[in-house]
Amino acid sequence: MSGTKTLSSVIVPVHREGYRFVAIFAAATLIAFLIWPPLGWLGVVLTLWCVYFFRDPERVTPDRAGVMVSPADGVVSHLGPATPPPELEMAPGPMTRVSVFMDVFNCHVNRAPAAGVVARVAYRPGRFFNAALDKASEHNERNGIVLRLEDGGEMGVVQIAGLVARRIVCDVEEGRRLARGERFGMIRFGSRLDVYLPARATPLVAEGQTMIAGETVVARLGADGGPAA
Repeated sequence: MSGTKTLSSVIVPVHREGYRFVAIFAAATLIAFLIWPPLGWLGVVLTLWCVYFFRDPERVTPDRAGVMVSPADGVVSHLGPATPPPELEMAPGPMTRVSVFMDVFNCHVNRAPAAGVVARVAYRPGRFFNAALDKASEHNERNGIVLRLEDGGEMGVVQIAGLVARRIVCDVEEGRRLARGERFGMIRFGSRLDVYLPARATPLVAEGQTMIAGETVVARLGADGGPAA
């Protein structure tokens, strides 16, 4: 039994978005071995990195009432008031925004921060500034969803492409019900997730904090930070 647990901790499933890339890297590696073996070994390293990048591990999501979890692995790069993107058509005025920056070594599978119904999905093309920069929220390519929570409130989750990211994947459509911690998409090769918290949410993270998608508690509902009624 312990051997099975050890094996499962090392062998992590690969997200389906990675199959094509792993196959391309592996094929290029075989060709490289035929051309020059040292180049082939470099290809092996790159292929293993590709498998690692597209890993899709299982996560244990907290089941406490009123908590909201991180939608991405990475580091909190910004925390403070900000106006949601206009295409989300949310209530006017600033909301508390938590930005999670993902580098190329983070798992890039995105998860729903709270349970709710997808009320809106909105894609907007844009540029590819470094996702760690604050201006990336406004200028970069992005895809946003609005979650209508079980208490009737709304929150926004925005996938933002980064400097080397060139593909945002969103697997949900309007009307879809998501569970807290459920996978809803991914971004390839470095990016960022912005979460716009509802008014009754109290953030429980700080800038520079390391986040684990589906597990780290980002905020708690309740005007005083207590659990939602």
